[in-house]
Amino acid sequence: MNSSNRRGRFITFEGIDGAGKSSQIAALVTLLESFGIEVEQTREPGGTALGERLRALVLHEPMHLETEALLMFAARREHLAARILPALEAGRWVVSDRFTDATYAYQVGGRGLAEARFDTLEQWVHPGFQPDLTLLFDLPAAVAAARVANTGEAPDRFEREQRGFFERVRAAYLARAARASGRICVIAADRDPDEIRAEVARVCLERWFR
Repeated sequence: MNSSNRRGRFITFEGIDGAGKSSQIAALVTLLESFGIEVEQTREPGGTALGERLRALVLHEPMHLETEALLMFAARREHLAARILPALEAGRWVVSDRFTDATYAYQVGGRGLAEARFDTLEQWVHPGFQPDLTLLFDLPAAVAAARVANTGEAPDRFEREQRGFFERVRAAYLARAARASGRICVIAADRDPDEIRAEVARVCLERWFR
């Protein structure tokens, strides 16, 4: 596929910690590349040199809730300006591990940030711009927590939260998905990884390659 003549697509993966997004992202990138599509794989917070430094602060330093939200959107503004939007305009596809839906779920749903403040930041940082497709990996908080515990890695300050926090995050994700059902596809993530991979491929193939 010659992608230079048309805008690229923006695909995001969402879900609570432990939902199993990482391997599925890699599989989708491989699938898209098999169609001759140039793909940029990235993540939030992060995606740029500045964004990665902000990521380290957000994940490991204690801070006020509103400071946390502002840093998330600061990293996102840089990510959009320096990487996402230029790639899309050049015809490349972008696949990101998290975007603004995560901020809604974690900061509004999980931490209790006022929704009006979230709305103001979202409209300021990317007015009228949303992913072309969001794949929301959904599973019970208890299952996700067990997966995170089994990684053997030191948890960040989000992963150290109690189960109730992740139950609120999950509920916020599902509420946002219900309001944006044309964009957000909910994927049951408590299944065999091969089944999930096949569903992700089917969703993308039906949307763009029929």
